[in-house]
Amino acid sequence: MASRTIPSSSFSSAVNFSSKSHLGFNRKPLSCVNFGVLNRPKNRISVSIRAMGSSASSSSKPDSAQGASKIDYSSISDEEWRKQLTNEQFYITRQKGTERAFTGEYWNTKTPGTYHCICCNTPLFESSTKFDSGTGWPSYYQPVGNNVKSKLDLSIIFMPRQEVICAACDAHLGHVFDDGPPPTGKRYCINSASLKLKPK
Repeated sequence: MASRTIPSSSFSSAVNFSSKSHLGFNRKPLSCVNFGVLNRPKNRISVSIRAMGSSASSSSKPDSAQGASKIDYSSISDEEWRKQLTNEQFYITRQKGTERAFTGEYWNTKTPGTYHCICCNTPLFESSTKFDSGTGWPSYYQPVGNNVKSKLDLSIIFMPRQEVICAACDAHLGHVFDDGPPPTGKRYCINSASLKLKPK
C-alpha cells in the first residue's frame, strides 16, 4: 500500500498562534481586560468549532467577498503577507496579536461606510452596526452576511472565548462576546489594524 507524506509546511501553518488577545467580562459593563503576563506567544493548534449563537458557521462561504472564490488564500506564504501588510497588520491578522486599547485607527471613528478585511478586501462590518462599547476597540453588533466566522479560542485555559476571523482569508480580527446591544446581543470586539474603512 502506497504511503503519503504530508508536507511539514501544511502542519506548521496550523501552529505558532499567539495568545495575545483582549478579554470581555460581563461583571463590568462592556469591558475588555488585557493580561500582559499571559500575552507571551505560545504554540497551540486551534480547533475549529462553531460558536453557539454565532451569525456565521465555519463552513459558510463569504458573501460579496471580492475575488474570494478565485484566490486560494491558504496558499499565500507568510513572506507574501509580510510584503502586503505593515508589521502591525501582519502581527494581528496572521499571528493573532492584539493592538492596545484606545490606540487603533477606528476605535472612535464615526465615519459612515463599510469596514473591509485589510488582507483580502472582503466587506466585514457596516458602520451602521458599530457602537461605543467603552472598551477601546472598534465594536459591532453584527457582521456583513457570512463574511465573518468564529471558532473556539483556548489560548487562555481558564477563559474560553470565540475568536473572530475573516471567512475568506482566515485573518484574525478579534473576539465576539455576548454582552452587545440589541438586536443581536453580540459584541464583535475587533482590532483596527485588521480593517480598512471605505467611506460612503
